Amino acid sequence: MITDQINADFDRARNKALVNDLLSVLSGRENRLLPFHEIRRRLNPEGESYRGLQTVPISKIVGSMDRYQDFDRAFLPRKKITQGRWKNVDRAYYEDVDLPPVQLYKVGDVYFVKDGNHRVSVARERGVEFIDAEVIEGHVRVPLSSQMSTMELLLQAEYAEFLRHTDLDKLQPDHDIRPTQLGRYDEIWHDIELHRQWLSAIWHREATVHEAVNDWYTYIYMPIVLVVRDRGVLREFPHLTEADIYLWVMKHRHVLEDEKGQDVGPVASAQDYADMMTRPLSVGDRMRSLIAGSDTRRSPDAEEERERRRRRLCRLAKPSAR
Repeated sequence: MITDQINADFDRARNKALVNDLLSVLSGRENRLLPFHEIRRRLNPEGESYRGLQTVPISKIVGSMDRYQDFDRAFLPRKKITQGRWKNVDRAYYEDVDLPPVQLYKVGDVYFVKDGNHRVSVARERGVEFIDAEVIEGHVRVPLSSQMSTMELLLQAEYAEFLRHTDLDKLQPDHDIRPTQLGRYDEIWHDIELHRQWLSAIWHREATVHEAVNDWYTYIYMPIVLVVRDRGVLREFPHLTEADIYLWVMKHRHVLEDEKGQDVGPVASAQDYADMMTRPLSVGDRMRSLIAGSDTRRSPDAEEERERRRRRLCRLAKPSAR
């Protein structure tokens, strides 16, 4: 009977979802469907267009507007409460009933389901590669791909919003400002805004955002980056980027200014930080570092600092055999 087959289809899909969740826990690989609100609160598209009816690759549908907890990244049903609607859609396939197009929101090259989560789920479980959809597209400046992890997509969303605020991609096309953690573009934007206020004060007129961005990039960001490159600071933190180190140098600059009671320029701050990060550690320093844990003045990232200390401790000369 069709009913028995439909029940078996749902049970099989649910079991696959359970296996995927288990594999996700064991491997550390994320399996959740991306909530649209996590993208939307980080990104304001620079315009929207109604694209009409299109045939969309199901593999590019990576998230949902409101049912992201009910399905996994492969749109397999994670909860039993989905079975009623899921089975109704599955029955329509068996009975050759035409279903209405789903409704999708497109950002970059990925899609989020506005309406039709169960239709996407059943189609994907049946091996269907394309689905008819009404599409609205939000326009952004950066590429977004279904091959990206959730973290990569969210970082790209923050990057797109940073570019919308700064126009850095137009002002400095060769820039490479790519921090590795969420929220760091907000910190960089805060630095630029403070720099704009400082320029306005010394110029005795309101500095534009573009003026502030160009001046900040030329006289603060790049001088720090050049010191970081010249002194090989990233060798101490191979999984971080120049933008990560820039942010830590700026924090270090505030520490130095508090200690010295005077302004410390970005280059001097970067040089002092590079001295601290790259100087050889004595045996006593190594032991104190091992016992006390990471020094927050040296560490832009606690996990990276632990790994850096482990590498440095491994460099200790082994006692010679007697």
